[in-house]
Amino acid sequence: MKKIAVIGAGSWGTALAKHLADAGHSVLLWAYETEVVEGVRRHRKNPLFLSDILLPSSLQVTSDLQEALSQVSCVVSVIPSHVLRALWKKASPLLLPNILFVSCTKGIEPKTQKLMSQVLDDVLPHHPSSLRVVLSGPSFAKEVAAGLPTSVVIAGEDRSVTEKIQHLFRTQSFLPFTSDDVIGVQVGGAVKNVIAIAAGMSDGLGLGANARAAIVTRGVYETMKVGIALGAKRLTMAGLSGLGDLVLTCTGPLSRNYSVGRALGEGKSAKEVLGEHMVAEGVVTAKAVDDVRVKHHLTLPICNAIHRILSGELKPDRAVKEITSLPLGDELSGILQEGENHEEEK
Repeated sequence: MKKIAVIGAGSWGTALAKHLADAGHSVLLWAYETEVVEGVRRHRKNPLFLSDILLPSSLQVTSDLQEALSQVSCVVSVIPSHVLRALWKKASPLLLPNILFVSCTKGIEPKTQKLMSQVLDDVLPHHPSSLRVVLSGPSFAKEVAAGLPTSVVIAGEDRSVTEKIQHLFRTQSFLPFTSDDVIGVQVGGAVKNVIAIAAGMSDGLGLGANARAAIVTRGVYETMKVGIALGAKRLTMAGLSGLGDLVLTCTGPLSRNYSVGRALGEGKSAKEVLGEHMVAEGVVTAKAVDDVRVKHHLTLPICNAIHRILSGELKPDRAVKEITSLPLGDELSGILQEGENHEEEK
């Protein structure tokens, strides 16, 4: 049994905290919202996220970061990408240098185009990056909390650390595989949120299953291009954190990103949609991905269209006409050419 702090009590943080507690660990969940702390303590339920899930008595909750980070052997960070830098900059002095650290945030920081591991490098200078891993993959929070079969991938610099975290999370229903591609696992988890908005928008427009399949497939292509530009391994995008997560979020109504896209396709404005939904990482990540596109001279028609739709520059029906009017070529020519150039540079 390990003593674990889960920082962030949204849907994903709550689900992981429950999972780890059910696995027999002592878990302390840190929540920003006081109503979450009170709800869990009084009723064993998070009133704001996954409110129908009963949480085990072994799961404790606090709003005190110092309390959460003291005397624990592992920290699981489940903070939205747009506040991750600020929170861990504040909490950095409280984090002991020998603690294992699991980052479960999917996204790219808009201002810097940095992945979450790179943001953590900035704000945790006294904590060794070899003790940090990233966790990603196809995993709806509600299903993980219900104990349904789930496979994810854990990537880190040090194989022994990655395997420790793998065994920490492993249960009969939760199967974590390992990887050494820290960049690729994060790129897959980030870009798929933008593609999921596109898939939802396509369904909202009534474009059919063929169009959605094309978006998923070309979404893998665009994810590979971003990954290669940022230093990822191409094959990672065909795994759980790439194709696996993409298929899940592009076809499942439990995806917030898909729901945002569907509402856009049904005619709601970006302002209306974003005011109705919980934080959808794809909304924040869309601009960051578009900045990566510009910086690395990439062709990403789906991601670019979603960025322009969310910023109010483009209407969904016009985006469809733009994309279907693009010139055609060999299916994978961009990947092969860019991939070969990347390998030569290395």
